[in-house]
Amino acid sequence: MKKLIKGLREFKSSYFPANEELFEQLSHGQKPRVLFITCSDSRIDPNLITQAGLGELFVIRNAGNIIPPYGATNGGEGATIEYAVQALDIQQIIVCGHSHCGAMKGLMKLDSLRIEMPLVHDWLKYAEATRRLVKDNYSDYEGEELLEIIIAENVLTQIENLRTYPVIHSKLHQGQLKIYAWIYQIETGEVLAYDAQNHAYILPQNQLLPSERDEIFEPLSNVEIRFTKTQQRALPSSEEVPNGAHEWFPMTVLSPEQMERIYRGSATK
Repeated sequence: MKKLIKGLREFKSSYFPANEELFEQLSHGQKPRVLFITCSDSRIDPNLITQAGLGELFVIRNAGNIIPPYGATNGGEGATIEYAVQALDIQQIIVCGHSHCGAMKGLMKLDSLRIEMPLVHDWLKYAEATRRLVKDNYSDYEGEELLEIIIAENVLTQIENLRTYPVIHSKLHQGQLKIYAWIYQIETGEVLAYDAQNHAYILPQNQLLPSERDEIFEPLSNVEIRFTKTQQRALPSSEEVPNGAHEWFPMTVLSPEQMERIYRGSATK
Protein backbone atom coordinates (compact mmCIF):
# COMPACT_ATOMS: atom_id res chain seq x y z
CA MET A 1 0.00 0.00 0.00
CA LYS A 2 2.88 2.39 0.74
CA LYS A 3 4.10 2.00 -2.83
CA LEU A 4 0.66 2.79 -4.23
CA ILE A 5 0.27 5.87 -2.06
CA LYS A 6 3.70 7.06 -3.14
CA GLY A 7 2.59 6.54 -6.73
CA LEU A 8 -0.51 8.64 -6.14
CA ARG A 9 1.63 11.51 -4.88
CA GLU A 10 3.98 11.27 -7.87
CA PHE A 11 1.04 11.21 -10.26
CA LYS A 12 -0.53 14.33 -8.73
CA SER A 13 2.71 16.26 -8.43
CA SER A 14 4.37 15.26 -11.71
CA TYR A 15 2.28 13.48 -14.36
CA PHE A 16 -0.97 15.38 -13.88
CA PRO A 17 0.50 18.91 -14.15
CA ALA A 18 2.42 17.89 -17.28
CA ASN A 19 -0.81 16.63 -18.91
CA GLU A 20 -3.34 19.02 -17.40
CA GLU A 21 -4.77 20.04 -20.77
CA LEU A 22 -5.51 16.40 -21.65
CA PHE A 23 -7.29 15.82 -18.35
CA GLU A 24 -9.33 18.97 -18.91
CA GLN A 25 -10.46 17.61 -22.28
CA LEU A 26 -11.26 14.19 -20.82
CA SER A 27 -13.37 15.78 -18.07
CA HIS A 28 -15.90 16.77 -20.75
CA GLY A 29 -16.38 13.25 -22.08
CA GLN A 30 -14.71 10.20 -23.54
CA LYS A 31 -14.26 9.08 -27.13
CA PRO A 32 -12.39 5.77 -27.01
CA ARG A 33 -11.57 4.19 -30.35
CA VAL A 34 -11.42 0.52 -29.31
CA LEU A 35 -13.19 -1.82 -26.91
CA PHE A 36 -10.38 -4.00 -25.52
CA ILE A 37 -11.51 -7.22 -23.82
CA THR A 38 -8.79 -9.09 -21.97
CA CYS A 39 -7.89 -11.05 -18.85
CA SER A 40 -7.58 -9.65 -15.33
CA ASP A 41 -4.06 -11.11 -15.12
CA SER A 42 -1.74 -8.56 -13.50
CA ARG A 43 0.93 -9.18 -16.14
CA ILE A 44 -1.18 -7.58 -18.87
CA ASP A 45 -1.65 -3.84 -19.38
CA PRO A 46 -3.65 -3.03 -22.55
CA ASN A 47 -2.43 0.57 -22.69
CA LEU A 48 1.17 -0.50 -22.17
CA ILE A 49 1.34 -3.21 -24.85
CA THR A 50 -0.49 -1.05 -27.41
CA GLN A 51 1.07 2.23 -26.27
CA ALA A 52 -2.44 3.71 -26.39
CA GLY A 53 -3.00 7.09 -24.78
CA LEU A 54 -5.31 7.89 -21.92
CA GLY A 55 -8.92 7.77 -23.13
CA GLU A 56 -8.24 5.71 -26.27
CA LEU A 57 -9.23 2.27 -24.94
CA PHE A 58 -12.50 1.19 -23.32
CA VAL A 59 -11.56 -1.92 -21.35
CA ILE A 60 -13.32 -5.02 -20.04
CA ARG A 61 -11.20 -7.32 -17.88
CA ASN A 62 -12.10 -10.57 -16.17
CA ALA A 63 -10.67 -14.02 -15.52
CA GLY A 64 -10.04 -15.66 -18.90
CA ASN A 65 -11.25 -12.75 -21.09
CA ILE A 66 -14.66 -14.43 -21.11
CA ILE A 67 -17.82 -12.99 -22.64
CA PRO A 68 -20.96 -14.80 -21.50
CA PRO A 69 -23.47 -15.27 -24.33
CA TYR A 70 -26.31 -12.75 -24.51
CA GLY A 71 -28.92 -13.44 -21.83
CA ALA A 72 -26.79 -15.99 -19.96
CA THR A 73 -26.07 -13.69 -17.02
CA ASN A 74 -26.81 -10.22 -15.70
CA GLY A 75 -23.11 -9.46 -15.20
CA GLY A 76 -21.40 -6.27 -16.24
CA GLU A 77 -19.82 -7.59 -19.44
CA GLY A 78 -23.00 -7.37 -21.50
CA ALA A 79 -23.93 -3.90 -20.26
CA THR A 80 -20.41 -2.65 -20.92
CA ILE A 81 -20.41 -4.07 -24.46
CA GLU A 82 -23.79 -2.51 -25.20
CA TYR A 83 -22.70 0.87 -23.84
CA ALA A 84 -19.41 0.81 -25.73
CA VAL A 85 -20.96 0.07 -29.10
CA GLN A 86 -24.27 1.93 -28.81
CA ALA A 87 -23.45 4.96 -26.66
CA LEU A 88 -19.77 5.48 -27.45
CA ASP A 89 -20.02 4.34 -31.09
CA ILE A 90 -16.93 2.16 -30.82
CA GLN A 91 -16.37 0.40 -34.13
CA GLN A 92 -13.45 -1.88 -33.28
CA ILE A 93 -13.33 -4.64 -30.68
CA ILE A 94 -10.28 -6.66 -29.67
CA VAL A 95 -10.58 -9.86 -27.65
CA CYS A 96 -7.09 -10.54 -26.29
CA GLY A 97 -5.97 -13.74 -24.60
CA HIS A 98 -2.47 -14.29 -23.26
CA SER A 99 0.15 -16.96 -22.66
CA HIS A 100 0.26 -18.81 -19.33
CA CYS A 101 -3.37 -17.94 -18.57
CA GLY A 102 -4.40 -19.24 -15.14
CA ALA A 103 -8.07 -19.32 -16.08
CA MET A 104 -7.37 -21.53 -19.07
CA LYS A 105 -5.23 -23.80 -16.89
CA GLY A 106 -8.28 -24.08 -14.63
CA LEU A 107 -10.50 -24.86 -17.60
CA MET A 108 -8.24 -27.83 -18.40
CA LYS A 109 -9.05 -29.31 -14.95
CA LEU A 110 -12.49 -27.87 -14.35
CA ASP A 111 -13.83 -30.57 -12.04
CA SER A 112 -11.09 -29.96 -9.46
CA LEU A 113 -12.28 -26.36 -8.99
CA ARG A 114 -15.82 -27.30 -7.96
CA ILE A 115 -15.10 -27.48 -4.21
CA GLU A 116 -12.17 -25.09 -3.68
CA MET A 117 -13.30 -22.28 -6.01
CA PRO A 118 -16.98 -22.78 -6.86
CA LEU A 119 -17.42 -19.27 -8.27
CA VAL A 120 -14.45 -19.72 -10.60
CA HIS A 121 -15.85 -23.11 -11.60
CA ASP A 122 -19.20 -21.58 -12.51
CA TRP A 123 -17.58 -18.67 -14.36
CA LEU A 124 -15.45 -20.95 -16.51
CA LYS A 125 -18.58 -22.73 -17.70
CA TYR A 126 -18.92 -19.84 -20.15
CA ALA A 127 -15.83 -21.29 -21.82
CA GLU A 128 -17.24 -24.82 -21.93
CA ALA A 129 -17.38 -24.72 -25.74
CA THR A 130 -13.62 -24.15 -25.71
CA ARG A 131 -12.98 -27.04 -23.32
CA ARG A 132 -15.13 -29.45 -25.32
CA LEU A 133 -13.67 -28.45 -28.68
CA VAL A 134 -10.11 -28.91 -27.45
CA LYS A 135 -10.95 -32.20 -25.72
CA ASP A 136 -12.53 -33.63 -28.87
CA ASN A 137 -10.10 -32.29 -31.47
CA TYR A 138 -6.66 -31.96 -29.90
CA SER A 139 -6.14 -35.28 -28.12
CA ASP A 140 -2.57 -35.54 -29.45
CA TYR A 141 -1.43 -32.53 -27.41
CA GLU A 142 -0.72 -32.15 -23.71
CA GLY A 143 0.94 -29.85 -21.18
CA GLU A 144 2.12 -26.44 -22.37
CA GLU A 145 1.30 -27.24 -25.99
CA LEU A 146 -2.30 -28.01 -25.08
CA LEU A 147 -2.49 -24.83 -23.01
CA GLU A 148 -1.36 -22.76 -26.00
CA ILE A 149 -4.14 -24.27 -28.08
CA ILE A 150 -6.87 -23.79 -25.48
CA ILE A 151 -5.83 -20.13 -25.05
CA ALA A 152 -6.02 -19.57 -28.81
CA GLU A 153 -9.31 -21.41 -29.23
CA ASN A 154 -10.88 -19.64 -26.27
CA VAL A 155 -10.39 -16.21 -27.85
CA LEU A 156 -12.34 -17.45 -30.88
CA THR A 157 -15.03 -18.99 -28.69
CA GLN A 158 -15.52 -15.70 -26.87
CA ILE A 159 -15.86 -13.87 -30.18
CA GLU A 160 -18.65 -16.29 -31.06
CA ASN A 161 -20.29 -15.43 -27.73
CA LEU A 162 -19.80 -11.73 -28.47
CA ARG A 163 -21.65 -12.09 -31.76
CA THR A 164 -24.80 -13.26 -29.90
CA TYR A 165 -25.41 -9.71 -28.60
CA PRO A 166 -28.11 -7.95 -30.65
CA VAL A 167 -26.17 -4.68 -30.88
CA ILE A 168 -23.08 -6.56 -32.13
CA HIS A 169 -25.06 -8.64 -34.61
CA SER A 170 -26.72 -5.51 -36.01
CA LYS A 171 -23.50 -3.49 -36.33
CA LEU A 172 -21.70 -6.39 -38.03
CA HIS A 173 -24.57 -6.76 -40.49
CA GLN A 174 -24.29 -3.05 -41.33
CA GLY A 175 -20.53 -3.30 -41.76
CA GLN A 176 -20.03 -0.79 -38.94
CA LEU A 177 -18.00 -3.01 -36.62
CA LYS A 178 -14.82 -5.08 -36.82
CA ILE A 179 -13.75 -7.71 -34.32
CA TYR A 180 -10.17 -8.88 -33.85
CA ALA A 181 -8.73 -11.87 -31.99
CA TRP A 182 -5.33 -11.31 -30.36
CA ILE A 183 -2.96 -13.31 -28.18
CA TYR A 184 -0.30 -11.57 -26.11
CA GLN A 185 2.84 -13.56 -25.32
CA ILE A 186 4.15 -12.45 -21.94
CA GLU A 187 7.62 -13.91 -22.38
CA THR A 188 8.37 -12.27 -25.75
CA GLY A 189 6.14 -9.18 -25.77
CA GLU A 190 4.76 -10.35 -29.12
CA VAL A 191 1.10 -9.98 -30.07
CA LEU A 192 -0.48 -12.33 -32.60
CA ALA A 193 -3.75 -11.73 -34.45
CA TYR A 194 -6.10 -14.34 -35.86
CA ASP A 195 -6.27 -14.38 -39.65
CA ALA A 196 -9.51 -15.90 -40.96
CA GLN A 197 -8.17 -16.48 -44.46
CA ASN A 198 -5.20 -18.60 -43.34
CA HIS A 199 -6.91 -19.90 -40.19
CA ALA A 200 -3.81 -19.01 -38.19
CA TYR A 201 -2.45 -16.48 -35.75
CA ILE A 202 -0.09 -14.05 -37.49
CA LEU A 203 1.62 -10.76 -36.76
CA PRO A 204 -1.10 -8.06 -36.70
CA GLN A 205 0.78 -5.78 -39.09
CA ASN A 206 0.23 -8.40 -41.80
CA GLN A 207 -3.48 -7.55 -41.67
CA LEU A 208 -2.79 -3.96 -42.74
CA LEU A 209 -2.71 -2.73 -46.29
CA PRO A 210 0.86 -2.31 -47.60
CA SER A 211 0.48 1.47 -47.59
CA GLU A 212 -0.75 1.42 -43.98
CA ARG A 213 2.09 -0.86 -42.93
CA ASP A 214 4.73 1.37 -44.50
CA GLU A 215 3.40 4.35 -42.54
CA ILE A 216 4.04 2.87 -39.11
CA PHE A 217 6.57 0.04 -39.39
CA GLU A 218 10.27 -0.15 -40.10
CA PRO A 219 11.35 -2.88 -42.57
CA LEU A 220 10.92 -6.29 -40.94
CA SER A 221 13.79 -8.09 -42.69
CA ASN A 222 15.90 -8.17 -39.53
CA VAL A 223 13.11 -9.06 -37.13
CA GLU A 224 13.56 -12.40 -35.38
CA ILE A 225 10.39 -14.33 -34.58
CA ARG A 226 10.64 -17.14 -32.02
CA PHE A 227 8.26 -20.06 -32.50
CA THR A 228 6.88 -22.19 -29.69
CA LYS A 229 7.00 -25.98 -29.96
CA THR A 230 3.35 -26.19 -30.96
CA GLN A 231 3.74 -23.55 -33.64
CA GLN A 232 6.89 -25.21 -34.99
CA ARG A 233 5.00 -28.48 -35.37
CA ALA A 234 2.20 -26.67 -37.18
CA LEU A 235 4.38 -24.94 -39.78
CA PRO A 236 3.31 -25.71 -43.36
CA SER A 237 5.63 -27.16 -45.97
CA SER A 238 7.85 -24.75 -47.91
CA GLU A 239 5.58 -24.65 -50.97
CA GLU A 240 2.65 -23.62 -48.76
CA VAL A 241 4.45 -20.77 -47.01
CA PRO A 242 3.27 -17.35 -48.25
CA ASN A 243 5.55 -14.41 -48.93
CA GLY A 244 7.20 -13.07 -45.78
CA ALA A 245 7.19 -16.49 -44.15
CA HIS A 246 9.17 -15.23 -41.17
CA GLU A 247 6.11 -13.20 -40.23
CA TRP A 248 3.62 -16.08 -40.59
CA PHE A 249 2.77 -17.53 -37.20
CA PRO A 250 0.24 -20.40 -37.34
CA MET A 251 -1.51 -21.79 -34.29
CA THR A 252 -2.10 -25.37 -35.32
CA VAL A 253 -3.45 -27.39 -38.22
CA LEU A 254 -7.26 -27.23 -38.30
CA SER A 255 -9.77 -29.53 -39.96
CA PRO A 256 -12.11 -28.11 -42.66
CA GLU A 257 -15.00 -28.37 -40.18
CA GLN A 258 -13.13 -26.29 -37.62
CA MET A 259 -12.14 -23.77 -40.26
CA GLU A 260 -15.81 -23.33 -41.10
CA ARG A 261 -16.81 -23.01 -37.45
CA ILE A 262 -14.06 -20.75 -36.14
CA TYR A 263 -14.46 -17.01 -36.35
CA ARG A 264 -16.21 -16.37 -39.62
CA GLY A 265 -14.13 -13.42 -40.64
CA SER A 266 -15.96 -10.35 -39.36
CA ALA A 267 -12.61 -8.60 -39.13
CA THR A 268 -12.04 -8.97 -42.86
CA LYS A 269 -15.35 -7.50 -44.03
